[in-house]
Parts: sequence; C-alpha cells; structure tokens
Amino acid sequence: MNKNFPYRAIAGIMIVTAAFTSCDDDLNVDPQNALTEQDFLNNPDNAVQLVNGVYNKMLDFNMYSFPWIGMTSITSDDADKGSTPSDTGSDKHKLDALTFDPSDISFNDVWQGRYAGIYRANNALFYLEQLTINQSLKDRLIGEVKFLRAFWYFDLVRCYGDVPLVVQKIDLNDTETINQTVFVRRPKADVYAQIEADLTDAIGKLPLKSQYPSADLGRATKGAAQALLAKAHLYQQEWEAAFTMAGEVIGSGQYDLMDDYAQVWRETGENGSESIFEVQATLTKGMIQYTDVQGPRGTPDLGWGFNTPSVNLSNSYAANDPRRQATIMYVPGTLWDGFIAPTTWNNPRYNYKSYQSSIAESWNGNKGETAKNLRLLKYSDILLIRAEAAFHMGNTTEASDRVNEIRGRVGLGELSGITLQQIYNERRWEMAMEHDRWFDLVRTGQAQAAMAADGKTFIVGKHEVFPIPEAQIAVSGGLLTQNNY
Repeated sequence: MNKNFPYRAIAGIMIVTAAFTSCDDDLNVDPQNALTEQDFLNNPDNAVQLVNGVYNKMLDFNMYSFPWIGMTSITSDDADKGSTPSDTGSDKHKLDALTFDPSDISFNDVWQGRYAGIYRANNALFYLEQLTINQSLKDRLIGEVKFLRAFWYFDLVRCYGDVPLVVQKIDLNDTETINQTVFVRRPKADVYAQIEADLTDAIGKLPLKSQYPSADLGRATKGAAQALLAKAHLYQQEWEAAFTMAGEVIGSGQYDLMDDYAQVWRETGENGSESIFEVQATLTKGMIQYTDVQGPRGTPDLGWGFNTPSVNLSNSYAANDPRRQATIMYVPGTLWDGFIAPTTWNNPRYNYKSYQSSIAESWNGNKGETAKNLRLLKYSDILLIRAEAAFHMGNTTEASDRVNEIRGRVGLGELSGITLQQIYNERRWEMAMEHDRWFDLVRTGQAQAAMAADGKTFIVGKHEVFPIPEAQIAVSGGLLTQNNY
C-alpha cells in the first residue's frame, strides 16, 4: 500500500513564531544548521520542501484532533462527549451541552491551528515567488498552497464568522500592520471572496489527480480545489455556482463511489476513487491523537473514548441502511478485523470511521500518532452538493439522480418526488461523524429544532458561530471584537 508523499517541514526561513499563533516546534532547528534566506533562494530544490512544510501543519493536535472533534462533532446531534462522566476533556462536556463560553480551550486551539497554517502558507507564497525554478512546478506549488490557505479560511469562517484576513507575509516587528490586519475582523463575505479567489487561481494551476505520479498522490489537485469551491458556494447559498462547480468534479472522470461504503474510511480506501483530498499520515509522521481521542476506553484500552455516536444518530437510519453499521461501532461485538469489542469498554458505541486497526492496518504501537489518513473532501459530498443545489434551482430530476446514486451504492431503493429534507437526511447518513453535521445544521436553519430533539438548547442569534477565543482578544489588547457571547 502506498502511503504517498511525506510531509517534511523545511526550516531556516521559517524559524519564527507568529504574533497571532502558537509556536511551531517542528520548524525549530539548531541555529548552526539553519539556512540563510539567500542560501534558500539560491537552491530551487527547496521549493517542494517549503510547500511540504505547509502541508505538515495538518498533522498537528490543534488542527484536526481533539479541539476540532469537539467543535464539529460533539456539539452536534450525531455525537455525545463519551469517555467517562468525570473526564470532561477540559471543555468537551460544555461543547456537548452547548454551554460553552469564550474561555474554553478548544476555540483557542482551532483558531491558533488555522492561523499557524495560514502563516506558513503566506510565508511559502512569498518565497515561492522569488525562487528561480521551472514555471510549471512553481505554478503547481503556488496552487497547492493557495488551496490549503483557502481550506483553513473556510474552517475559520464557518466556525467564527467574521475573522482577520491575513494574506501576506507578516513582519513580526511591524506593530502597525499587525494591529490593522491581524487583529481586525473582516466581514465573512470578504473571507469567502478570498477563499474563492485562492481556489479559482488554484484550479488554473493544479493538475488532475491522475496527472500526479504515485509518489505525489495526496497533494492538492484541480478536483480538490473545484470541490472546495463548490462547497464554499453551497455555504453561501450560491446554488448555480455550487451546481456548476460540483458538475465539473463529477464530469472530470477522476472520482467515483467505492463499491463498499465500509471501506471508505479504512486504510484500503485511502486516496482511492472516492477520495478528493485527505490528510496524509504515515507511521513515521502521523496524525496527532485523532484516533487516540476517539478510540474505545476501558479494558483493553484503545483510546480516550470521546466523540461517541449518539442514540439520536443510531435511531435515525433506516433499519436496512448498512451505513449505520459502517459508522457506529456497537459494543459488545466483533469488529471488522476480528477484534472482540468487550463489555469492559466504557461506552456502548464508538466512532467506527476513526478506528485504526492494530491487526489489519499499518501499525507500530503508537496510538497517539497513527498512520490513518483523515478524509476532508469526498466524492459523495460533491454528489450531495450537486443534489442540494439542483433542488434549489428546481431541477428535481438531477437532485433525485444524485441522491439515488448514493443510495444505490449501499443497496437502498430509489427515492421519487424527492424533498429537501430527504437530501438533508441523506447527507447526514452518508457523512455521519465526518465533522460536517454541525455546520450543515447551522447553514440549513435546522439547528434549533435538531438540538431541541437531542435535548440541547440552540440559541438563535448566538450559536450560529462560536465565540472568538478570549485569549486572542487579550493578545490583541481588545482590538479583536467578540461574537454575541
């Protein structure tokens, strides 16, 4: 199995810490071995390593691990905090109950993680423009970095609404620029405009998935940029643009649904036909605690036991929908790899999609840093975007066709006379526990009712966005403003 290109951070020109992020330890080097800026610019071979240093950020704890899991999944009706009643996970009990506030650590971690990634991206773009290398390689690398920057701004705008928009290399001694740019929230319309600009540029620069050599499989592609742009349009209710861009991905011939839904999130599904973009992890450079946080807790101990699928989610599936058994690990039972899930585990359900098998998948005993890739964009997501946009445009035939394509993959009967709620339901079942449910509820106006049905109180006018981290407002000297909290 090919675990694809490794993420290796390049040091030297990036030995700095941003005023608006935490320190990036993996960029620190012995000063005696550090490259000078001139050394770097005179060696075009460093270009790829420079961009790999941007990708590398995705593996960190404050990107897609515990804080992100809490904000995007535990908050929703798909999942509960899990673990044990006494283990709160710092603030995950408050996220679960929707009683969180600006001081909670998850909000600051997610903010810091994205802006640390954006900081790397801005630095990389600054130096890429100065490198004398093959133009097509330069264009491709710029496209990759702009895709990553757009992705992180998409996370930020969905989480916080108006956020600072920083798209240039920042001089950390330039207090005026920091005060006017880093510490000033921009309207979310401006943020989406930047996301669209970055992705449009990336689309023109990036190759198709099939045009990458196997060693580079997993890098950002034209299809990935088109997919993220379709999703950005969907969130802004720009139906025709979302419909068209999703159609570009579908019509590219680069992607298809896997035959077996249960395989999509296993190692066998990594970078497969259904994968559009995912975090690349290896045994020597893995994702920090994504699987560990959600692994079964008890005896034998496989993890922390957080983010357990809810009864609400379990009961929402049709009785004959195989996606339920592929998404929810039921205890007791026998897992897909033959491992026995015992009654000595603390919770009756766990997230099957985050499960890393120590028996049948790449494993070195380090459950805190696993080789499991994280899917960020999938083909089924694009089919559902196309269906939802088509419905809003009055094209119910296309909406039905795309939904029935997804249902057909798992052996479910076709729907006729499709409704918007059926599309929403299909999206929930197809993408359960994949960190979209909270955002889907908010953007479609279902959050208040869905949370009430799950025993939670969603306050309209407040909970559509998370609070700006209290720690960031303090660092800004009060220049950053707060949401309605």
